[in-house]
Amino acid sequence: MEDKRKIRVLRIINRFNIGGPTYNATFLTRYMSDDFETLLVGGLPEEGEKDSLHITEKYGLEPLILSEMQRDPGLSSDRKAYKRIKQLIKEFRPDIVHTHASKAGALGRRAAFACKVPVVVHTFHGHVFHSYFGQLRTIIYKTIERRLARRSSGIIAVSELQRKELTTVHKICDPEKIRVIPLGFDLQSFNTERSKSRNAMRTELGLAENEVAIAIIGRLVPVKDHAFFLAAIEKLMDNTSVPVRVFIVGDGTERNRIAQEVERINNRFGERILMTSWITEIAKFNAAMDVICLTSKNEGTPVSLIEAQASGVPVLTTDVGGVRDVVLENETGFIVDVGDLENYVTKLGILVEDEKNRIKMSQNGWNFVRDKFHYTRLVSDMEAYYRELLENKGKK
Repeated sequence: MEDKRKIRVLRIINRFNIGGPTYNATFLTRYMSDDFETLLVGGLPEEGEKDSLHITEKYGLEPLILSEMQRDPGLSSDRKAYKRIKQLIKEFRPDIVHTHASKAGALGRRAAFACKVPVVVHTFHGHVFHSYFGQLRTIIYKTIERRLARRSSGIIAVSELQRKELTTVHKICDPEKIRVIPLGFDLQSFNTERSKSRNAMRTELGLAENEVAIAIIGRLVPVKDHAFFLAAIEKLMDNTSVPVRVFIVGDGTERNRIAQEVERINNRFGERILMTSWITEIAKFNAAMDVICLTSKNEGTPVSLIEAQASGVPVLTTDVGGVRDVVLENETGFIVDVGDLENYVTKLGILVEDEKNRIKMSQNGWNFVRDKFHYTRLVSDMEAYYRELLENKGKK
């Protein structure tokens, strides 16, 4: 008897840069059941970003790189990427095209519609509807997303708050068209590295035993608001006697501007702030930290906060995107309104000066994220959703 044909999924990601979408796409490609065959494709990072191909390599994947896929809109590159995706669809003959993030969602879904792919799904890992572009450009993007959503088989949000924003606030589509499927990660290494690597990593970083290590991890771009973070750090150092060291992990378009501010603050307090660029062994790095911060104006699901809690590190974050889905307020960290510098500094001061509170939050973090954000839950949820959408199309 002839073997039953596998369900083919063409998975398209904006670009292979450090962040949640790469992990999401990797686990959904690597760990789907044998009923599925997945082809993972995507573009490369923009200038100033580190690629995340070490992640796919770690899990034994060789994604297909679409050099035509560029983050910024451009008629020539977008046309080439669109044609290339159509060609891939005709060759691979997928039952499902699943796009991740905005550029992949726009080009991939258009190509899938043109090729009459049975099921077309899109995941919003974040969105660009505020804090990225001006009013006119934002209106254009919303209009495009509404048209694409109407024709899509299903839309995936990574948090309940994101679903609310997409439906109630920005009116991208009706609530019944959205399924909330939180991200999933391979978090065990973060827990084991915490106990195994902390002392060695602190020695490597030159941290004294009494120093409190603070980190912020992410792209150096305006939406991450490193200016707010550095303002908070400067106020903290003006008001605490506890020795602190600060690590800015990442790279991006704002690097030079941030470096100038870092130099100014270091001239006041000594070399207390270090810019590290990207760190690939982030579990080992996290093990040496005492507090991990986020100051973004807009987020989807902030991976750095999940990884921090898995490492047993308390977090301090602005109240954006899916933050409240990934942080237990006052139990694993503090959540502060965007722009509230005074409260941010106050909460940072508590974490720096109250070691007992840090220890309590450290113990709570792993227990909270261990099951909720594991990749096995992600894969199970997604398989069930794929089958549901295929059944709705009369497919088996």
